[in-house]
Amino acid sequence: MEEFESQVRDKIGEDLSERFIPYVQMHEFEALLFSDVEVISSLIGDEHLPKLWEIRNSYETPEDINNGALTAPSKRLISIHSGYNKVVNGELISEGIGVDKIRKECPGFDVWLKSIERL
Repeated sequence: MEEFESQVRDKIGEDLSERFIPYVQMHEFEALLFSDVEVISSLIGDEHLPKLWEIRNSYETPEDINNGALTAPSKRLISIHSGYNKVVNGELISEGIGVDKIRKECPGFDVWLKSIERL
């Protein structure tokens, strides 16, 4: 992703490169939610915790979770809990996790935020 983000910066030119800091998330937003599967399970049901840990432990970082259209992070959450709603549950889960934990578990996201903080 870093190479792609670098190419994007190069394309926009020097005029905007100081104000435009690209962040390309490899997969969908729900990948970030796997930063804390215990928070997910507390909102969708504690009985899902073992399956959530199984998914999380299969990848180096939450940002890596995805093997295709049927196994995208949101599809995994829906398969575990059919009532999962991207908008409602995604917001509640992300608020429950907090940005500090997401940053700790998701290095690409953290690098992007650090670049903004340096401005």
